[in-house]
Amino acid sequence: MAQTALSKYKPLQMLAEHHFDCPNCCMKNCYFVVNQKFNFMKIQTLFAAFILACLTFSTQAQNDKPIIYHPEADAKLELENAVKRAKAEGKHVLVQVGGNWCGWCIRFYKFSLADAQIDSTINASFIMYHLNYSKENKNLPLMAKYGYPQRFGFPVFLVIDGNGERLHTQNSAYFEQEGDYGKDKVMDFLEQWSPAALKPANYTEK
Repeated sequence: MAQTALSKYKPLQMLAEHHFDCPNCCMKNCYFVVNQKFNFMKIQTLFAAFILACLTFSTQAQNDKPIIYHPEADAKLELENAVKRAKAEGKHVLVQVGGNWCGWCIRFYKFSLADAQIDSTINASFIMYHLNYSKENKNLPLMAKYGYPQRFGFPVFLVIDGNGERLHTQNSAYFEQEGDYGKDKVMDFLEQWSPAALKPANYTEK
């Protein structure tokens, strides 16, 4: 309250300081000039606060919608490196095809990170790669190589083995449940297409 009460006398304080420097001027004119200066200062303060609010909102928006796809990337090279790493670690490559424009793509990214079981299952059995498909770069040669997965909509998932062979294409619509992704559905997919699930030794009859 004290700060609010004193603030309205600020123009008078500035008037006194200004009038002391020019004793021959008209007090009325002095007050007009000083008051205008004070109002301009308030406008500057409000404008600065507005800019700060915009920057804060922009940062929050970026945090809410992370950038997980990179149109400028050399997807062919990056995918080849992911396949090499998968072979060395005895894993498969899980490719999520989509773009930063795709709300359901971002939703799956957040969904898989937020659930500890799904996140650990992916890390244990797969090398995750986000393959961009957007107006900037549709990566059409890779789409053709892997059987045109874009026909299923986005996101769409590819399971690729350590030799670079496509094992499966998954329509993510089958993961959906009550307006979100269903954990049991996603876990079933991850378990059924893990390297262990396709290991012949696990199916040897005694």
